[in-house]
Amino acid sequence: MDARDDWMRSAFPDFRRRLVAILRGIRPDEAVAAGSALFEAGIETIEVPLNSPEPFRSIESLARALPPAALVGAGTVLTPADVERLDQAGGRLLVSPNIDTGVLGRARAFGMVTMPGVFTATEALRALAADASALKFFPASVLGPKGIAAVRAVLPADTVIAAVGGISEKDFADYARAGVNTFGLGSSLYSPGMDVALLRQRAAAAVDAWDAVFAGDGR
Repeated sequence: MDARDDWMRSAFPDFRRRLVAILRGIRPDEAVAAGSALFEAGIETIEVPLNSPEPFRSIESLARALPPAALVGAGTVLTPADVERLDQAGGRLLVSPNIDTGVLGRARAFGMVTMPGVFTATEALRALAADASALKFFPASVLGPKGIAAVRAVLPADTVIAAVGGISEKDFADYARAGVNTFGLGSSLYSPGMDVALLRQRAAAAVDAWDAVFAGDGR
């Protein structure tokens, strides 16, 4: 695989729906059932934050159990060592709360999709300079649609922007007006120990809401 192949792999996938399920606190024995319910409902991207119990076991189980089309990875990735372990577990998505060029560079070497956390225009441009696949505006509930739109105005037009933090399906329309179509759903979607039936119900509601806002936009 050459450098160009790596670059192509690290681009943010053009999934039908740009929804990221954040399974903070999930246990390894719960991961496959939860991930399967999410994927079947139409959410193709799943993040297991590293401050969850035995996160790499959960990631490995998800990566093995879900179809190849699923994008599974880790959140709260802080060190190059974490990146190494993520690769060993079969994860292809790296989400971080900050911009660490060592972490992003190592992830890029593995061809991972990267989404570092940003809040300001300076941070956003620095992340893009480090070849981030997408930007995680966090906490989005503090910036709001207008704040993100103001920062977005100075970024390249093709920048993939995700709103994460305090977001639910009820917010999609407001953020769509700011040019955002990618969302990370945490506590509005999943809480530790949640019944799979309830998770499936919430996932279906998020998918329906995304479709209602973005259907017909050319995606």
